[in-house]
Amino acid sequence: MPQLNPNPWFVIFTFAWAFFLIIMPNKVMSHLFNNNPIMESTKKPQPNPWNWPWS
Repeated sequence: MPQLNPNPWFVIFTFAWAFFLIIMPNKVMSHLFNNNPIMESTKKPQPNPWNWPWS
């Protein structure tokens, strides 16, 4: 049964985990956002009352 032979698959497994644990975090953490988030005011805006033209 070739599925039980770990010879080629263990190396692929090891390189894949090395890629995800060593290379990918550096690429993700070096990502620059195009627009920086700004702090919004914590004060809620007061809604304007609706002026009904027929009342």
